[in-house]
Amino acid sequence: MKILVTGAAGFIGFHTAKQLLERGETVVGLDNFNDYYDVTLKESRAKILDGFDEFTMFRLDLTDRAGMERLFAEQGFEKVVHLGAQAGVRYSIENPHSYIDSNISGTLNVLEGCRHHKVEHLVYASSSSVYGANTTMPFSIHQNVDHPLALYGATKKANELMAHTYSNLYELPTTGLRFFTVYGPYGRPDMALFLFTRNILAGRPIDVFNYGNHKRDFTFVDDIVEGVIRTMDHTATPNEDWDPASPDPGTSRAPYRIYNIGNQQPVELMRYIEVVEDCLGKKAEKNLLPLQPGDVPDTWADAEDLVKDVDYQPGTPVDVGVKRFVDWYLEYYKDDLKQSA
Repeated sequence: MKILVTGAAGFIGFHTAKQLLERGETVVGLDNFNDYYDVTLKESRAKILDGFDEFTMFRLDLTDRAGMERLFAEQGFEKVVHLGAQAGVRYSIENPHSYIDSNISGTLNVLEGCRHHKVEHLVYASSSSVYGANTTMPFSIHQNVDHPLALYGATKKANELMAHTYSNLYELPTTGLRFFTVYGPYGRPDMALFLFTRNILAGRPIDVFNYGNHKRDFTFVDDIVEGVIRTMDHTATPNEDWDPASPDPGTSRAPYRIYNIGNQQPVELMRYIEVVEDCLGKKAEKNLLPLQPGDVPDTWADAEDLVKDVDYQPGTPVDVGVKRFVDWYLEYYKDDLKQSA
């Protein structure tokens, strides 16, 4: 197959593209290499992908309508894995326009490309952030998600609604995946594990929000990628039992599906920090802070629908996953660490 992976120089996109290449697929990557975080990390990911003969990277912005139209017309994708987006809950408060541009306009360009060029299946990234003010645990795809707490979550909810309209109008099979706190090697520098590791090694305090009373369904990136690819291979179909008088939010009479993709085992933030400290052999100085605007106190994925439909089985406990990240970090930044020693 020829598969388009958007956000291929990003964290999850890189790992997904690499896994697809390793199983023998032809992959076209798309990324704009923006400077939301360190571009050299994105270039490092891209360099690894460029080592595969069946990989081509297009440096293109999702919002470039003409460029996206040409890409779909010239390449002829069978499937699309849309992981490109402006990420980050807190940054959406500071820079809301970038989220509308990338996550709304960019996703529309992807949907239009899939529609006009007969893509067999579109899989796209949603987020646990859509659950917003909901406090019923574990979070289920069959629950209402109409109360996001930040614009980032609202754009992801909008992506799900947009995908449904294309599934309904054009019979385009679409599957949305609500990711739960992904971590691992080559992770994003704005995420907690990266920040904790960097600051602990530098002897600087770490910011611990909600005074450490968070629980998060931390999910190792390899488990996420396994779920993404299994879902890509399992084309969305209509739910023949869908009842318009009592509509199920996670399915439809159109070829549309939503899944949670998480570890299903929430971990207390303080325990997560202890694991990081153990892996580094160094204690953290903690700067305890209140809950930040847009954050939710806890997340917990009910991923049983994904287990049932594609046999998804996350298998990486947090102590193993954190160690793999720390080992990568120490190797990747070894020269910087030597200079600062």
